[in-house]
Amino acid sequence: MPVAIEGIFEKYQRRPDQLIPILQDVQKEFGYIAPESVRHISRYLRISENQIFGVSSFYAQFRFTTPGRHSIKVCLGTACHVRGGATLLEMLERELGIRCGETTPDKRFDLERVACLGCCALSPVVQIDADIYSRMTVNKLSELLKQYE
Repeated sequence: MPVAIEGIFEKYQRRPDQLIPILQDVQKEFGYIAPESVRHISRYLRISENQIFGVSSFYAQFRFTTPGRHSIKVCLGTACHVRGGATLLEMLERELGIRCGETTPDKRFDLERVACLGCCALSPVVQIDADIYSRMTVNKLSELLKQYE
């Protein structure tokens, strides 16, 4: 078992109700929840891997793929969806060659869809890392991606 995950376990009692805080710490340490981590957590808490995946996949905060150097989030809330958010997402999937929840093979970008970024008046909105880009179009987004290469 990796030393880092052992250190996480030391902070928690061996009880199933500790699952979410352990998952949060694992993701903070490694950037995502790897299958190997799930196996270790399963053994430590004495619960099945399926139970862990069931709980962790319910929450949007947990990811199961290696994050890219740049994280792209496309808002698909009502205002963004009506103003073309889905089109932006489709364009990104084509241009990057990945689907939502995946990371490009070169680890440059990962792609997610989100329910709302809280910028409805500026829709459609895309977030790259901590930066919010408003009133986005396919052409503007294509040019924007070049800045992150």
